[in-house]
Amino acid sequence: MLIEIWSDVVCPWCYIGKRRLEKALAGFEHADEVEVRWRSFQLDPGAPTEPTEPTATMLARKYGQTPQGARQMQDQVEAVAAEEGLVFRLGDTLHLNTVDAHRVIHLAHELGGSDLQGRVKEALLDAYFARGRNVADHAVLREVAVACGLDAARVDEVLAGSAYTDEVWADMEQAQAYGASGVPFFVVDQRYGVSGAQPAEAFAQVLERAWADAHPVVQVLAGGPGGDVCGPDGCPV
Repeated sequence: MLIEIWSDVVCPWCYIGKRRLEKALAGFEHADEVEVRWRSFQLDPGAPTEPTEPTATMLARKYGQTPQGARQMQDQVEAVAAEEGLVFRLGDTLHLNTVDAHRVIHLAHELGGSDLQGRVKEALLDAYFARGRNVADHAVLREVAVACGLDAARVDEVLAGSAYTDEVWADMEQAQAYGASGVPFFVVDQRYGVSGAQPAEAFAQVLERAWADAHPVVQVLAGGPGGDVCGPDGCPV
């Protein structure tokens, strides 16, 4: 089973949704046969690569809130995150561009598949939300990626150029093709879409349905004593 997740590393609901999916997978009988693949989505492609303002300031401007109102919004999200075992420091986060973070996530998949990609994704989310780090900064991206096991020289090469930029935009175009206007957005086996950080129970239901569709059980409508069949020992004729 393949689960593709469109997500941004500065999206708090993406981190919350990740934890809820993981909770559903922990109770899923076939979890060891599930691959999770992270896809790129930028909430604000025009955000600065060199951030100059806190996220709260941007939110206040975007939604016509006072700084106090924006902070209250963040407090509410922090409370939800805490219910999932996450500690957010949204007051320390910066409004920033994530294209380079997504390029590093693509690199991780090329070098180590979904497992390594997942570790890098988790580390970047943790760096931004729990530690308030600037994940647009190349030094931070390099540190996080190398700590997860990526080759330092390869990371430097990617960050110095434009590798995987096309892949980032292709992911975003595919999200639009699926009708996703926001993230997180989950697609299971290219058949079932789940929008938003749904409860773990909702994810569990989708997992079970997708597995059943991919592995149908054949119902025997006739058989038993008296039926004429051939077996390993031959045919009764």
